Amino acid sequence: MGHWWFRNIVEPGKLPLLLALAAFVLTFAFTRAVTRLIRAGKGPFRNVTPGGVHVHHVVPGVCLMVVGGFTTIAGGRQGVGSGIAAVLFGAGTGLVLDEFALILHFGDVYWTEEGTKSVEIVIVTAALVALILGSFLPFGVNELGPDEARDRLNVVRTAGLNFLLALIALAKGKVRMAVIGVLVPFVALFGAVRLARPNSPWARRCYRRRPRARARAALRARRHDQRWSGLRRKAEHLIGGAPSR
Repeated sequence: MGHWWFRNIVEPGKLPLLLALAAFVLTFAFTRAVTRLIRAGKGPFRNVTPGGVHVHHVVPGVCLMVVGGFTTIAGGRQGVGSGIAAVLFGAGTGLVLDEFALILHFGDVYWTEEGTKSVEIVIVTAALVALILGSFLPFGVNELGPDEARDRLNVVRTAGLNFLLALIALAKGKVRMAVIGVLVPFVALFGAVRLARPNSPWARRCYRRRPRARARAALRARRHDQRWSGLRRKAEHLIGGAPSR
Protein backbone atom coordinates (compact mmCIF):
# COMPACT_ATOMS: atom_id res chain seq x y z
CA MET A 1 0.00 0.00 0.00
CA GLY A 2 2.83 2.39 0.87
CA HIS A 3 4.56 1.72 -2.44
CA TRP A 4 1.33 2.26 -4.39
CA TRP A 5 0.65 5.48 -2.46
CA PHE A 6 4.08 6.89 -3.26
CA ARG A 7 4.13 5.80 -6.93
CA ASN A 8 0.63 6.95 -7.85
CA ILE A 9 -0.15 9.83 -5.48
CA VAL A 10 2.99 11.39 -4.00
CA GLU A 11 5.49 11.01 -6.85
CA PRO A 12 3.19 12.34 -9.63
CA GLY A 13 2.23 15.27 -7.36
CA LYS A 14 -1.42 14.23 -6.89
CA LEU A 15 -1.54 14.71 -3.12
CA PRO A 16 -2.98 18.28 -3.41
CA LEU A 17 -5.65 16.95 -5.76
CA LEU A 18 -6.56 14.25 -3.24
CA LEU A 19 -6.76 16.84 -0.45
CA ALA A 20 -8.89 19.11 -2.63
CA LEU A 21 -11.28 16.26 -3.47
CA ALA A 22 -11.59 15.25 0.19
CA ALA A 23 -12.22 18.86 1.25
CA PHE A 24 -14.75 19.28 -1.56
CA VAL A 25 -16.81 16.21 -0.63
CA LEU A 26 -16.65 16.79 3.13
CA THR A 27 -17.56 20.47 2.80
CA PHE A 28 -20.55 19.66 0.60
CA ALA A 29 -21.73 16.95 3.01
CA PHE A 30 -21.30 19.22 6.06
CA THR A 31 -23.00 22.15 4.31
CA ARG A 32 -26.01 20.05 3.33
CA ALA A 33 -26.29 18.74 6.88
CA VAL A 34 -26.19 22.27 8.30
CA THR A 35 -28.71 23.68 5.83
CA ARG A 36 -31.10 20.82 6.54
CA LEU A 37 -30.81 21.49 10.28
CA ILE A 38 -31.47 25.20 9.70
CA ARG A 39 -34.47 24.34 7.56
CA ALA A 40 -35.84 22.07 10.30
CA GLY A 41 -35.14 24.66 13.02
CA LYS A 42 -32.80 22.33 14.90
CA GLY A 43 -29.32 22.82 16.30
CA PRO A 44 -27.33 25.98 16.92
CA PHE A 45 -26.99 26.97 13.25
CA ARG A 46 -28.85 29.95 11.74
CA ASN A 47 -28.81 31.84 8.45
CA VAL A 48 -26.32 34.70 8.28
CA THR A 49 -28.34 37.87 7.69
CA PRO A 50 -26.33 41.01 8.53
CA GLY A 51 -28.45 44.08 7.94
CA GLY A 52 -31.29 41.88 6.75
CA VAL A 53 -29.29 40.57 3.78
CA HIS A 54 -29.11 36.76 3.51
CA VAL A 55 -25.48 35.91 2.82
CA HIS A 56 -25.45 32.66 0.87
CA HIS A 57 -22.53 30.31 1.42
CA VAL A 58 -21.50 30.75 -2.21
CA VAL A 59 -19.93 34.06 -1.05
CA PRO A 60 -17.34 32.56 1.37
CA GLY A 61 -16.96 29.76 -1.17
CA VAL A 62 -15.81 32.18 -3.86
CA CYS A 63 -13.40 33.80 -1.39
CA LEU A 64 -11.87 30.42 -0.49
CA MET A 65 -11.56 29.46 -4.16
CA VAL A 66 -9.79 32.73 -4.97
CA VAL A 67 -7.33 32.40 -2.07
CA GLY A 68 -6.70 28.70 -2.65
CA GLY A 69 -6.42 29.02 -6.42
CA PHE A 70 -3.95 31.89 -6.47
CA THR A 71 -1.92 30.34 -3.65
CA THR A 72 -1.67 27.10 -5.59
CA ILE A 73 -0.53 28.91 -8.73
CA ALA A 74 2.05 30.87 -6.77
CA GLY A 75 3.41 27.96 -4.74
CA GLY A 76 3.41 25.00 -7.12
CA ARG A 77 2.34 21.45 -6.24
CA GLN A 78 4.82 20.61 -3.48
CA GLY A 79 5.09 21.44 0.19
CA VAL A 80 2.71 22.14 3.04
CA GLY A 81 1.52 25.38 1.45
CA SER A 82 0.21 23.58 -1.63
CA GLY A 83 -1.71 21.16 0.59
CA ILE A 84 -3.33 23.99 2.54
CA ALA A 85 -4.17 25.81 -0.70
CA ALA A 86 -5.72 22.63 -2.11
CA VAL A 87 -7.92 22.22 0.98
CA LEU A 88 -9.06 25.85 0.75
CA PHE A 89 -9.83 25.50 -2.96
CA GLY A 90 -11.69 22.21 -2.47
CA ALA A 91 -13.75 23.59 0.42
CA GLY A 92 -14.58 26.72 -1.56
CA THR A 93 -15.62 24.66 -4.56
CA GLY A 94 -17.89 22.57 -2.35
CA LEU A 95 -19.61 25.71 -1.04
CA VAL A 96 -19.99 27.23 -4.50
CA LEU A 97 -21.30 24.12 -6.26
CA ASP A 98 -23.72 23.43 -3.42
CA GLU A 99 -25.48 26.59 -4.64
CA PHE A 100 -24.84 25.97 -8.33
CA ALA A 101 -28.58 26.01 -9.05
CA LEU A 102 -28.89 29.49 -7.51
CA ILE A 103 -26.20 30.78 -9.86
CA LEU A 104 -27.75 29.00 -12.86
CA HIS A 105 -31.27 30.29 -12.26
CA PHE A 106 -30.15 33.57 -10.67
CA GLY A 107 -32.64 33.08 -7.86
CA ASP A 108 -33.10 31.37 -4.50
CA VAL A 109 -34.12 27.91 -5.73
CA TYR A 110 -32.13 25.96 -3.12
CA TRP A 111 -35.13 24.05 -1.75
CA THR A 112 -37.00 23.70 -5.04
CA GLU A 113 -36.95 20.98 -7.69
CA GLU A 114 -34.55 23.14 -9.73
CA GLY A 115 -32.20 23.16 -6.75
CA THR A 116 -31.46 19.47 -7.22
CA LYS A 117 -29.20 20.47 -10.12
CA SER A 118 -26.65 21.43 -7.45
CA VAL A 119 -26.58 17.84 -6.23
CA GLU A 120 -26.14 16.57 -9.78
CA ILE A 121 -23.23 18.90 -10.56
CA VAL A 122 -21.50 18.00 -7.28
CA ILE A 123 -21.74 14.28 -8.07
CA VAL A 124 -20.46 14.87 -11.62
CA THR A 125 -17.55 16.99 -10.37
CA ALA A 126 -16.55 14.49 -7.69
CA ALA A 127 -16.68 11.64 -10.21
CA LEU A 128 -14.49 13.44 -12.75
CA VAL A 129 -11.91 14.51 -10.15
CA ALA A 130 -11.82 10.96 -8.79
CA LEU A 131 -11.18 9.72 -12.34
CA ILE A 132 -8.21 12.06 -12.71
CA LEU A 133 -6.93 11.13 -9.28
CA GLY A 134 -7.28 7.40 -9.77
CA SER A 135 -5.88 7.23 -13.29
CA PHE A 136 -2.60 5.41 -13.82
CA LEU A 137 -1.09 7.87 -16.29
CA PRO A 138 2.69 7.50 -16.42
CA PHE A 139 3.29 11.26 -16.25
CA GLY A 140 5.33 12.27 -13.21
CA VAL A 141 6.29 8.70 -12.30
CA ASN A 142 10.01 7.99 -12.49
CA GLU A 143 11.85 4.83 -13.62
CA LEU A 144 8.96 2.90 -15.10
CA GLY A 145 9.84 -0.69 -15.94
CA PRO A 146 8.75 -2.20 -19.28
CA ASP A 147 5.92 -4.21 -17.72
CA GLU A 148 4.64 -1.30 -15.64
CA ALA A 149 4.83 1.08 -18.60
CA ARG A 150 2.92 -1.40 -20.79
CA ASP A 151 0.23 -1.91 -18.14
CA ARG A 152 -0.19 1.82 -17.65
CA LEU A 153 -0.40 2.48 -21.39
CA ASN A 154 -3.03 -0.24 -21.75
CA VAL A 155 -5.06 1.46 -19.04
CA VAL A 156 -4.63 4.82 -20.77
CA ARG A 157 -5.78 3.40 -24.12
CA THR A 158 -8.80 1.75 -22.53
CA ALA A 159 -9.69 4.91 -20.64
CA GLY A 160 -9.26 6.98 -23.81
CA LEU A 161 -11.63 4.75 -25.77
CA ASN A 162 -14.10 4.79 -22.90
CA PHE A 163 -13.87 8.58 -22.76
CA LEU A 164 -14.59 8.81 -26.50
CA LEU A 165 -17.69 6.67 -26.04
CA ALA A 166 -18.69 8.89 -23.12
CA LEU A 167 -18.45 11.94 -25.38
CA ILE A 168 -20.77 10.25 -27.89
CA ALA A 169 -23.22 9.43 -25.10
CA LEU A 170 -23.00 13.07 -23.98
CA ALA A 171 -23.75 14.28 -27.52
CA LYS A 172 -26.80 11.99 -27.47
CA GLY A 173 -28.09 13.81 -24.38
CA LYS A 174 -27.28 11.02 -21.91
CA VAL A 175 -25.38 13.16 -19.40
CA ARG A 176 -25.54 10.89 -16.38
CA MET A 177 -24.74 7.79 -18.41
CA ALA A 178 -21.75 9.61 -19.94
CA VAL A 179 -20.39 10.58 -16.51
CA ILE A 180 -20.89 7.11 -15.06
CA GLY A 181 -19.43 5.63 -18.24
CA VAL A 182 -16.19 7.53 -17.75
CA LEU A 183 -15.72 5.60 -14.52
CA VAL A 184 -17.48 2.30 -15.24
CA PRO A 185 -16.64 0.35 -18.43
CA PHE A 186 -19.41 -0.57 -20.89
CA VAL A 187 -21.85 2.01 -19.49
CA ALA A 188 -20.56 4.58 -21.99
CA LEU A 189 -20.74 1.97 -24.76
CA PHE A 190 -24.37 1.28 -23.88
CA GLY A 191 -25.16 5.00 -23.99
CA ALA A 192 -23.26 5.52 -27.24
CA VAL A 193 -25.06 2.82 -29.26
CA ARG A 194 -28.61 3.55 -28.13
CA LEU A 195 -30.96 6.12 -29.60
CA ALA A 196 -30.25 9.75 -28.72
CA ARG A 197 -32.64 11.82 -26.65
CA PRO A 198 -34.92 13.88 -28.93
CA ASN A 199 -33.51 17.32 -27.99
CA SER A 200 -29.83 16.34 -27.98
CA PRO A 201 -27.27 17.73 -30.46
CA TRP A 202 -26.93 14.25 -31.98
CA ALA A 203 -30.68 13.99 -32.62
CA ARG A 204 -30.92 17.49 -34.09
CA ARG A 205 -28.15 16.72 -36.55
CA CYS A 206 -28.58 13.03 -37.36
CA TYR A 207 -32.36 12.59 -37.02
CA ARG A 208 -33.28 15.77 -38.89
CA ARG A 209 -34.41 13.83 -41.98
CA ARG A 210 -35.39 10.64 -40.18
CA PRO A 211 -38.90 11.11 -38.76
CA ARG A 212 -39.18 7.48 -37.65
CA ALA A 213 -35.94 7.76 -35.67
CA ARG A 214 -37.18 11.00 -34.07
CA ALA A 215 -40.46 9.35 -33.10
CA ARG A 216 -38.68 6.31 -31.64
CA ALA A 217 -36.30 8.56 -29.73
CA ALA A 218 -39.16 10.58 -28.25
CA LEU A 219 -41.05 7.42 -27.26
CA ARG A 220 -37.99 5.84 -25.66
CA ALA A 221 -37.12 9.05 -23.78
CA ARG A 222 -40.66 9.28 -22.41
CA ARG A 223 -40.65 5.67 -21.25
CA HIS A 224 -37.19 6.06 -19.71
CA ASP A 225 -38.22 9.17 -17.77
CA GLN A 226 -41.39 7.48 -16.51
CA ARG A 227 -39.37 4.50 -15.31
CA TRP A 228 -36.33 6.19 -13.75
CA SER A 229 -37.12 9.83 -12.94
CA GLY A 230 -38.84 8.96 -9.68
CA LEU A 231 -35.91 6.86 -8.46
CA ARG A 232 -33.41 9.55 -9.49
CA ARG A 233 -35.35 12.23 -7.63
CA LYS A 234 -35.51 10.08 -4.50
CA ALA A 235 -31.73 9.62 -4.58
CA GLU A 236 -31.16 13.36 -5.08
CA HIS A 237 -33.61 14.22 -2.29
CA LEU A 238 -31.89 11.73 0.02
CA ILE A 239 -28.55 13.48 -0.56
CA GLY A 240 -29.64 17.09 -0.74
CA GLY A 241 -33.00 17.18 1.02
CA ALA A 242 -36.52 17.12 -0.39
CA PRO A 243 -37.71 20.32 -2.13
CA SER A 244 -40.42 22.48 -0.63
CA ARG A 245 -43.83 21.96 -2.17
